[in-house]
Amino acid sequence: MVRVDQTIHIIADDREQKSEVIRSLLEIENIAVRIQRLAIGDYQVDSRVIVERKTLKDFAISIIDGRLFKQTIRLANSNLMGVLILEGTNRDTADLGIARQAMQGALITVSLILGIPVLRSKDPSETAKLMVYIGRQIESMAMGGVQRHGYRPKNKRKRQLFILQGLPGVGPERAERLLARFGSVEDAISASSSELQSVDGIGKSIADKIKWAVSGQVPPYFSRPLGPKPSSLEAVTLETKTITSDTAQELLV
Repeated sequence: MVRVDQTIHIIADDREQKSEVIRSLLEIENIAVRIQRLAIGDYQVDSRVIVERKTLKDFAISIIDGRLFKQTIRLANSNLMGVLILEGTNRDTADLGIARQAMQGALITVSLILGIPVLRSKDPSETAKLMVYIGRQIESMAMGGVQRHGYRPKNKRKRQLFILQGLPGVGPERAERLLARFGSVEDAISASSSELQSVDGIGKSIADKIKWAVSGQVPPYFSRPLGPKPSSLEAVTLETKTITSDTAQELLV
């Protein structure tokens, strides 16, 4: 059973009631599931993320009949973050006769042109777990950072080493050398790339990765801040965009 630190609230579209995904969600600890009609997508995770779930077979059929782009454009136009989860294996589409190039072209349009992340799962159970992970990660980011589970040192020096070991390419030995060279975490992460390279075992590649990790701002997903949860179902509110179903179809050809 998957454990989560706090309750994740998921709304399932009533047309998903027969899905094994809902049954799998109900088996996970600290998950609250409500079933109602959604204007967009199949699931809403913690009033922040709209999930469109498609089996690979339905994904292929929706390319053929044109539903895919209408659905994903509405997803892209939503005020909430949109995610497409593709469920199943390649053999599920073997008898449909759709070209691999068409499938790849559709994925390029959805992910790169429309900006919708595409996640893969092998079955309904994994789809349910993916949505829980999405909710947990988004909530963690909104509260100020990704959780690091496990050992929590109380001694200040050990805490400093623990923090330094979270940097790219920095293990216990390099963390010790960084602390010995700079004296504090603050000075270590403020050091230039060339200064970092003065530490034994840290070359240009690792130094550049450290500077990349501690410098600059990470733009919010789709320019939407991860703040407090919306007070209402914003999935039904659409913004004006220039991408149309016809445009998406043309991009695929």
